[in-house]
Amino acid sequence: MAKQTELLQGTLDMLILKAVSLGPLHGYGVLLRIQQISKDRLEIQQGSLYPALYRLEHQGWIASEWGESENKRKARFYRLTKAGKRRLQTETERWNRMSDVIAGILRTTSGEV
Repeated sequence: MAKQTELLQGTLDMLILKAVSLGPLHGYGVLLRIQQISKDRLEIQQGSLYPALYRLEHQGWIASEWGESENKRKARFYRLTKAGKRRLQTETERWNRMSDVIAGILRTTSGEV
């Protein structure tokens, strides 16, 4: 099985919101956090991440401010807003419902149809 699992369309925003909910992070830190909490099974490309961060900030789900990264470089740090917290909760509930439905479908045998 491949090390990297492909993301279903629309899940990147939820994963970013979850990563940022664990504490403020700069952009590259978001990539590393997702990789870390997925136990290296997911790897987000920078070309996908930065447009998503911009989109989430534009929607008011995250906010950013300039700070200094651990390697002493100027970096934009992202944090979850109250609206982002609500969005993460809603999306998590939707994801869990959908994954339960899909799992049920995949467990179906020919005798149950």
